[in-house]
Amino acid sequence: MTRIIYVGMDVHKENYTVCCYNQETDMILNAQTLPADYMMIVKYIAGVRAGFERSGETNVTFKCGYEAGCLGYSLYHQLSNSGLECEILAPSTMASIDNKRVKTDKRDAANIAKCLAFGTYRPVYIPTAEDESVKQFIRMRDDAKRMLKATKQQILAFLLRHGQIFDQATHWTKTHIRWLRAIRMGGVLQETLQEYMTTFDYMTDKLERFDIRIEELAQGATYFEKVKKLSCLIGVKTHTALSVIVEIGDFARFANPQKLAAYLGLVPGEHSSGAKQVRTGITKAGNVHVRRLLVEAAQGYTRGAIGYKSITIKRRQQGNPPEIIAYADKANERLRRKYYRMTLQKGKKSNVAKTAIARELICFMWGLMTNRIA
Repeated sequence: MTRIIYVGMDVHKENYTVCCYNQETDMILNAQTLPADYMMIVKYIAGVRAGFERSGETNVTFKCGYEAGCLGYSLYHQLSNSGLECEILAPSTMASIDNKRVKTDKRDAANIAKCLAFGTYRPVYIPTAEDESVKQFIRMRDDAKRMLKATKQQILAFLLRHGQIFDQATHWTKTHIRWLRAIRMGGVLQETLQEYMTTFDYMTDKLERFDIRIEELAQGATYFEKVKKLSCLIGVKTHTALSVIVEIGDFARFANPQKLAAYLGLVPGEHSSGAKQVRTGITKAGNVHVRRLLVEAAQGYTRGAIGYKSITIKRRQQGNPPEIIAYADKANERLRRKYYRMTLQKGKKSNVAKTAIARELICFMWGLMTNRIA
């Protein structure tokens, strides 16, 4: 008979706290704090295995696990490549078996080991190497976009402090940028503005270069057909489509679209007790990157006539099968109609309506990615 030993690991950048749990004896064994090196875990497990062999037990296997956190998937891949079974536990799904009032690294490691033994957790989905690399590139691009936005805000604030106010409503148009370059303040102030504008030009060029590269990645064999399908939806261009694909990975791992919406934190929360029912805002659990992109995409449904297809949408839909286009058209019409109904008839706030649209939008995306478009 094979004995399974569960190895819980509380991992940090500086060290790993590990322990073993024997489900048959209900005992925590060999709790140790190790340097942050996966080879130390391999040696630790080899030492525990040798101890069992000395006691006459040769048929022992080990299952390792740690909470999702700062290490990402690196430790998982390192241990898997070393021949060890490993899982990453989603923290929000883990049951706390021990007393929460006392928290130490050893207690956390023991709790992880017991969650592994009793199955009181859900494993984190492990993306493919290609998905992970593309995801990190897109996130880098999004970081650059936030840096560009901060630079723009700094330029406007600097000019406002020195009495330079643009007399038109829209900023960062070609007219506005020409106005910025024509400003003459003199002395160090002019030098300061020039440095700001140099940073603006640099970040703008970098963002354009990143966007070109994302378009190239989307043309690859792995993503081309998927991106083409999702781009049939209003508000979903290459960047959003590719981001959703690589962030979620396998859409089929969700039994229905409602589970995917819940995974992304787009469903309402609830705090009810007895006869009292209290509904809250969305849970905001799960992947914040995808949730933000979906809400931004929902902005596209806040304007335009119901059923109207722009030239841009028609161009993006070209090359797709008729059934895919019909499904996307149905989604586009339904979501735009829903937004107008919520805001104009029911008096809902625009942000509330856009969040509801984002929730349904990811459900339609699930249908496109799993070919359930009936």
